[in-house]
Amino acid sequence: MSEYLGLDTSNYTTSCAVFDTKRNILRQEKKLLPVRSGDAGLRQSDAVFHHTKQLPEIMEKLLPERLQNLKAIGVSVRPRNIEGSYMPCFLCGQTLARGISSVTGAEIYETSHQTGHILAALYSAKKLSLIKEPFIAFHVSGGTTDCLYCEPCSDTLFKITELGTSLDLKAGQAVDRVGIMLGLRFPCGRELEKLAMKSTRRWKVKPVIKDGSCCLSGLENQCRKLISDGVSSADTAMYCLKAIEVTVAAMTREALLKKGDIPIIYAGGVMSDRLIRDSLEREFGAFFAEPEFSCDNAAGTAVYAAIMNGGMQLGDTYNFTA
Repeated sequence: MSEYLGLDTSNYTTSCAVFDTKRNILRQEKKLLPVRSGDAGLRQSDAVFHHTKQLPEIMEKLLPERLQNLKAIGVSVRPRNIEGSYMPCFLCGQTLARGISSVTGAEIYETSHQTGHILAALYSAKKLSLIKEPFIAFHVSGGTTDCLYCEPCSDTLFKITELGTSLDLKAGQAVDRVGIMLGLRFPCGRELEKLAMKSTRRWKVKPVIKDGSCCLSGLENQCRKLISDGVSSADTAMYCLKAIEVTVAAMTREALLKKGDIPIIYAGGVMSDRLIRDSLEREFGAFFAEPEFSCDNAAGTAVYAAIMNGGMQLGDTYNFTA
Protein backbone atom coordinates (compact mmCIF):
# COMPACT_ATOMS: atom_id res chain seq x y z
CA MET A 1 0.00 0.00 0.00
CA SER A 2 1.23 3.51 -0.86
CA GLU A 3 -0.61 6.51 0.57
CA TYR A 4 -0.22 10.18 -0.31
CA LEU A 5 -1.67 13.00 1.78
CA GLY A 6 -2.87 16.25 0.22
CA LEU A 7 -3.47 19.53 2.09
CA ASP A 8 -4.98 22.80 0.87
CA THR A 9 -5.92 25.77 3.08
CA SER A 10 -7.24 28.36 0.67
CA ASN A 11 -9.90 31.03 0.76
CA TYR A 12 -12.48 29.69 1.50
CA THR A 13 -12.08 25.95 2.10
CA THR A 14 -10.10 23.72 4.44
CA SER A 15 -9.43 20.45 2.64
CA CYS A 16 -7.47 17.23 3.03
CA ALA A 17 -7.22 14.18 0.78
CA VAL A 18 -5.61 10.76 0.83
CA PHE A 19 -4.64 9.00 -2.39
CA ASP A 20 -4.07 5.25 -2.10
CA THR A 21 -2.40 4.40 -5.41
CA LYS A 22 -2.25 0.65 -4.78
CA ARG A 23 -5.99 0.34 -4.26
CA ASN A 24 -6.69 3.16 -6.76
CA ILE A 25 -8.81 5.17 -4.32
CA LEU A 26 -8.76 8.89 -3.56
CA ARG A 27 -10.77 10.16 -0.59
CA GLN A 28 -11.20 13.76 0.49
CA GLU A 29 -12.84 15.86 3.18
CA LYS A 30 -13.36 19.60 3.08
CA LYS A 31 -15.18 22.31 4.97
CA LEU A 32 -16.00 25.87 4.00
CA LEU A 33 -14.75 28.64 6.22
CA PRO A 34 -17.64 30.34 8.05
CA VAL A 35 -18.66 33.71 6.61
CA ARG A 36 -21.30 35.85 8.27
CA SER A 37 -24.55 36.35 6.41
CA GLY A 38 -24.34 39.38 4.12
CA ASP A 39 -20.54 39.39 4.03
CA ALA A 40 -18.62 38.66 0.82
CA GLY A 41 -15.45 37.24 2.32
CA LEU A 42 -13.02 36.98 5.23
CA ARG A 43 -9.96 38.83 6.42
CA GLN A 44 -6.82 36.71 6.12
CA SER A 45 -6.36 36.73 9.91
CA ASP A 46 -9.83 35.22 10.31
CA ALA A 47 -9.16 32.68 7.56
CA VAL A 48 -5.98 31.54 9.32
CA PHE A 49 -7.88 31.14 12.60
CA HIS A 50 -10.65 29.06 11.03
CA HIS A 51 -8.21 26.85 9.09
CA THR A 52 -6.27 26.20 12.29
CA LYS A 53 -9.49 25.16 14.02
CA GLN A 54 -10.92 23.10 11.14
CA LEU A 55 -7.83 21.18 10.04
CA PRO A 56 -7.89 18.71 12.98
CA GLU A 57 -11.64 18.20 12.54
CA ILE A 58 -11.48 17.20 8.89
CA MET A 59 -8.27 15.19 9.36
CA GLU A 60 -9.99 13.12 12.05
CA LYS A 61 -13.01 12.62 9.80
CA LEU A 62 -10.87 11.68 6.79
CA LEU A 63 -8.59 9.38 8.78
CA PRO A 64 -10.54 7.42 11.41
CA GLU A 65 -7.53 5.05 11.44
CA ARG A 66 -3.85 5.93 11.24
CA LEU A 67 -2.21 5.86 7.81
CA GLN A 68 -0.07 2.74 7.59
CA ASN A 69 2.17 3.61 4.68
CA LEU A 70 2.38 7.37 4.14
CA LYS A 71 4.92 7.99 1.40
CA ALA A 72 4.62 11.73 0.77
CA ILE A 73 2.62 14.89 1.43
CA GLY A 74 1.51 17.39 -1.20
CA VAL A 75 0.60 20.86 0.03
CA SER A 76 -0.32 24.16 -1.61
CA VAL A 77 1.84 26.95 -0.21
CA ARG A 78 0.95 29.84 -2.53
CA PRO A 79 -1.87 30.87 -4.89
CA ARG A 80 0.26 30.57 -8.07
CA ASN A 81 3.77 29.49 -9.04
CA ILE A 82 5.02 33.01 -9.68
CA GLU A 83 7.30 35.36 -7.80
CA GLY A 84 5.52 37.24 -5.03
CA SER A 85 2.41 35.02 -4.95
CA TYR A 86 1.49 34.78 -1.27
CA MET A 87 -1.47 34.52 1.10
CA PRO A 88 -1.12 33.86 4.85
CA CYS A 89 -3.85 31.21 4.91
CA PHE A 90 -1.60 28.75 3.04
CA LEU A 91 0.79 28.73 5.99
CA CYS A 92 -1.74 26.60 7.89
CA GLY A 93 -1.43 23.65 5.52
CA GLN A 94 2.30 24.15 5.07
CA THR A 95 2.91 24.12 8.83
CA LEU A 96 0.86 20.96 9.30
CA ALA A 97 2.70 19.25 6.43
CA ARG A 98 6.06 20.05 7.98
CA GLY A 99 4.92 18.72 11.36
CA ILE A 100 3.65 15.45 9.91
CA SER A 101 6.81 15.06 7.84
CA SER A 102 9.09 15.55 10.84
CA VAL A 103 7.28 12.77 12.73
CA THR A 104 6.75 10.27 9.91
CA GLY A 105 9.67 10.97 7.59
CA ALA A 106 7.30 11.40 4.63
CA GLU A 107 8.59 13.63 1.85
CA ILE A 108 6.94 17.02 1.32
CA TYR A 109 6.15 18.32 -2.17
CA GLU A 110 5.09 21.96 -2.20
CA THR A 111 3.05 23.37 -5.04
CA SER A 112 0.55 26.12 -5.80
CA HIS A 113 -3.19 26.23 -5.26
CA GLN A 114 -3.56 26.79 -9.01
CA THR A 115 -1.52 23.69 -9.88
CA GLY A 116 -3.66 21.70 -7.45
CA HIS A 117 -6.83 22.87 -9.19
CA ILE A 118 -5.51 21.87 -12.62
CA LEU A 119 -4.34 18.44 -11.41
CA ALA A 120 -7.66 17.78 -9.66
CA ALA A 121 -9.48 18.59 -12.91
CA LEU A 122 -7.16 16.39 -15.00
CA TYR A 123 -7.48 13.56 -12.49
CA SER A 124 -11.26 13.80 -12.34
CA ALA A 125 -11.53 13.87 -16.15
CA LYS A 126 -9.10 10.92 -16.39
CA LYS A 127 -6.75 13.07 -18.46
CA LEU A 128 -3.59 13.21 -16.32
CA SER A 129 -1.64 12.06 -19.37
CA LEU A 130 -2.13 15.59 -20.78
CA ILE A 131 0.71 16.86 -18.60
CA LYS A 132 3.08 15.15 -21.05
CA GLU A 133 2.03 17.63 -23.76
CA PRO A 134 0.97 21.28 -24.11
CA PHE A 135 -2.62 22.08 -23.13
CA ILE A 136 -4.76 25.07 -22.16
CA ALA A 137 -6.18 25.27 -18.65
CA PHE A 138 -8.71 27.73 -17.30
CA HIS A 139 -8.75 28.49 -13.58
CA VAL A 140 -11.99 30.36 -12.88
CA SER A 141 -12.81 31.02 -9.24
CA GLY A 142 -13.30 33.78 -6.68
CA GLY A 143 -9.69 34.91 -6.97
CA THR A 144 -8.85 34.12 -10.60
CA THR A 145 -10.22 34.19 -14.11
CA ASP A 146 -7.12 32.92 -15.85
CA CYS A 147 -6.45 31.30 -19.21
CA LEU A 148 -3.18 29.37 -18.91
CA TYR A 149 -0.83 27.69 -21.36
CA CYS A 150 0.69 24.60 -19.72
CA GLU A 151 3.84 22.87 -20.97
CA PRO A 152 5.69 19.83 -19.54
CA CYS A 153 8.30 20.75 -16.91
CA SER A 154 10.25 18.25 -14.78
CA ASP A 155 10.52 20.52 -11.72
CA THR A 156 6.85 21.48 -11.33
CA LEU A 157 5.12 18.97 -13.72
CA PHE A 158 4.15 21.79 -16.04
CA LYS A 159 5.21 25.35 -16.74
CA ILE A 160 2.32 27.80 -16.69
CA THR A 161 2.20 30.88 -18.92
CA GLU A 162 -0.72 33.28 -18.65
CA LEU A 163 -2.56 33.87 -21.94
CA GLY A 164 -5.37 35.94 -20.47
CA THR A 165 -6.91 37.04 -17.20
CA SER A 166 -9.57 39.37 -15.82
CA LEU A 167 -8.44 42.98 -15.83
CA ASP A 168 -10.85 43.88 -13.04
CA LEU A 169 -13.50 41.74 -11.35
CA LYS A 170 -12.96 37.97 -11.18
CA ALA A 171 -15.76 35.64 -12.28
CA GLY A 172 -16.25 34.15 -8.81
CA GLN A 173 -16.38 37.63 -7.30
CA ALA A 174 -19.07 38.58 -9.80
CA VAL A 175 -21.11 35.50 -8.89
CA ASP A 176 -20.87 36.24 -5.17
CA ARG A 177 -21.57 39.96 -5.47
CA VAL A 178 -24.63 39.42 -7.64
CA GLY A 179 -25.77 36.60 -5.36
CA ILE A 180 -25.54 38.84 -2.31
CA MET A 181 -27.52 41.55 -4.17
CA LEU A 182 -30.20 38.88 -4.62
CA GLY A 183 -30.16 37.93 -0.94
CA LEU A 184 -28.18 34.69 -1.28
CA ARG A 185 -25.62 33.49 1.24
CA PHE A 186 -21.89 33.56 0.47
CA PRO A 187 -20.48 31.63 -1.34
CA CYS A 188 -23.33 32.06 -3.78
CA GLY A 189 -22.44 29.88 -6.79
CA ARG A 190 -24.66 26.89 -6.16
CA GLU A 191 -27.71 28.93 -5.16
CA LEU A 192 -27.27 31.36 -8.05
CA GLU A 193 -27.26 28.43 -10.47
CA LYS A 194 -30.47 27.04 -8.92
CA LEU A 195 -32.08 30.46 -9.26
CA ALA A 196 -30.98 30.83 -12.89
CA MET A 197 -32.46 27.43 -13.74
CA LYS A 198 -35.90 28.93 -13.07
CA SER A 199 -35.40 31.54 -15.81
CA THR A 200 -36.70 31.07 -19.35
CA ARG A 201 -35.15 34.29 -20.62
CA ARG A 202 -32.41 34.08 -23.24
CA TRP A 203 -29.99 36.92 -22.86
CA LYS A 204 -27.63 38.14 -25.58
CA VAL A 205 -24.46 39.42 -23.95
CA LYS A 206 -21.39 40.86 -25.65
CA PRO A 207 -18.14 40.05 -23.82
CA VAL A 208 -15.47 42.70 -23.22
CA ILE A 209 -12.15 41.21 -24.36
CA LYS A 210 -8.80 43.02 -24.65
CA ASP A 211 -5.83 41.04 -26.06
CA GLY A 212 -7.18 37.77 -24.67
CA SER A 213 -8.07 39.19 -21.24
CA CYS A 214 -11.53 40.16 -20.06
CA CYS A 215 -13.34 42.85 -18.09
CA LEU A 216 -16.22 41.80 -15.84
CA SER A 217 -16.98 44.90 -13.78
CA GLY A 218 -19.71 45.85 -16.26
CA LEU A 219 -21.46 42.58 -15.41
CA GLU A 220 -21.85 43.61 -11.77
CA ASN A 221 -23.11 47.06 -12.77
CA GLN A 222 -25.61 45.65 -15.26
CA CYS A 223 -27.00 43.17 -12.72
CA ARG A 224 -27.45 45.99 -10.22
CA LYS A 225 -29.39 47.91 -12.86
CA LEU A 226 -31.54 44.88 -13.70
CA ILE A 227 -32.49 44.50 -10.05
CA SER A 228 -33.23 48.24 -9.80
CA ASP A 229 -35.44 47.99 -12.91
CA GLY A 230 -37.48 45.20 -11.35
CA VAL A 231 -36.13 42.30 -13.41
CA SER A 232 -36.80 39.01 -11.63
CA SER A 233 -34.12 37.37 -9.49
CA ALA A 234 -34.10 34.31 -11.75
CA ASP A 235 -33.58 36.37 -14.91
CA THR A 236 -30.85 38.44 -13.24
CA ALA A 237 -29.08 35.28 -12.12
CA MET A 238 -29.29 33.92 -15.66
CA TYR A 239 -27.83 37.15 -17.05
CA CYS A 240 -24.87 36.90 -14.67
CA LEU A 241 -24.04 33.30 -15.61
CA LYS A 242 -24.60 33.94 -19.33
CA ALA A 243 -22.18 36.87 -19.23
CA ILE A 244 -19.51 34.67 -17.62
CA GLU A 245 -20.15 31.88 -20.12
CA VAL A 246 -19.72 34.07 -23.21
CA THR A 247 -16.67 35.74 -21.66
CA VAL A 248 -14.88 32.45 -21.00
CA ALA A 249 -15.85 31.24 -24.48
CA ALA A 250 -14.36 34.37 -26.07
CA MET A 251 -11.13 33.93 -24.07
CA THR A 252 -10.98 30.30 -25.20
CA ARG A 253 -11.27 31.24 -28.86
CA GLU A 254 -8.48 33.79 -28.47
CA ALA A 255 -6.24 31.19 -26.80
CA LEU A 256 -6.86 28.61 -29.53
CA LEU A 257 -5.96 31.18 -32.18
CA LYS A 258 -2.63 31.74 -30.41
CA LYS A 259 -1.74 28.14 -29.62
CA GLY A 260 -3.60 26.03 -32.16
CA ASP A 261 -5.95 23.10 -31.66
CA ILE A 262 -4.72 21.67 -28.35
CA PRO A 263 -6.68 20.14 -25.43
CA ILE A 264 -8.58 22.40 -23.02
CA ILE A 265 -9.36 21.71 -19.37
CA TYR A 266 -11.57 23.94 -17.21
CA ALA A 267 -10.97 24.10 -13.44
CA GLY A 268 -12.13 26.21 -10.51
CA GLY A 269 -15.39 26.56 -8.63
CA VAL A 270 -17.18 28.68 -11.25
CA MET A 271 -16.62 25.92 -13.81
CA SER A 272 -18.78 23.55 -11.79
CA ASP A 273 -21.83 25.55 -12.89
CA ARG A 274 -23.79 23.26 -15.19
CA LEU A 275 -25.21 26.05 -17.37
CA ILE A 276 -21.74 27.36 -18.17
CA ARG A 277 -20.21 23.90 -18.51
CA ASP A 278 -22.78 22.53 -20.94
CA SER A 279 -22.29 25.42 -23.36
CA LEU A 280 -18.47 25.22 -23.31
CA GLU A 281 -18.52 21.44 -23.73
CA ARG A 282 -20.71 21.76 -26.82
CA GLU A 283 -18.52 24.39 -28.47
CA PHE A 284 -15.01 23.21 -27.60
CA GLY A 285 -15.23 19.55 -26.64
CA ALA A 286 -13.25 20.49 -23.54
CA PHE A 287 -12.65 18.51 -20.36
CA PHE A 288 -14.07 19.39 -16.96
CA ALA A 289 -13.64 18.22 -13.40
CA GLU A 290 -16.63 16.73 -11.66
CA PRO A 291 -18.18 19.31 -9.27
CA GLU A 292 -16.49 17.88 -6.17
CA PHE A 293 -13.12 18.39 -7.85
CA SER A 294 -13.95 21.80 -9.35
CA CYS A 295 -14.26 23.72 -6.10
CA ASP A 296 -11.26 24.19 -3.81
CA ASN A 297 -9.94 20.79 -2.78
CA ALA A 298 -6.81 18.89 -1.73
CA ALA A 299 -7.19 16.12 -4.30
CA GLY A 300 -4.81 17.86 -6.69
CA THR A 301 -2.07 18.24 -4.06
CA ALA A 302 -2.36 14.54 -3.15
CA VAL A 303 -2.04 13.63 -6.83
CA TYR A 304 0.93 16.00 -7.10
CA ALA A 305 2.71 14.19 -4.26
CA ALA A 306 2.02 10.80 -5.84
CA ILE A 307 3.40 11.83 -9.22
CA MET A 308 6.45 13.64 -7.87
CA ASN A 309 7.25 10.73 -5.53
CA GLY A 310 6.95 8.20 -8.36
CA GLY A 311 3.90 6.50 -6.92
CA MET A 312 1.69 6.53 -10.02
CA GLN A 313 1.86 6.30 -13.77
CA LEU A 314 0.18 9.00 -15.80
CA GLY A 315 -1.52 6.54 -18.12
CA ASP A 316 -3.25 4.71 -15.28
CA THR A 317 -6.97 5.11 -14.56
CA TYR A 318 -7.89 5.75 -10.93
CA ASN A 319 -11.16 5.68 -9.08
CA PHE A 320 -12.19 8.34 -6.60
CA THR A 321 -14.42 8.59 -3.56
CA ALA A 322 -15.48 12.18 -2.89
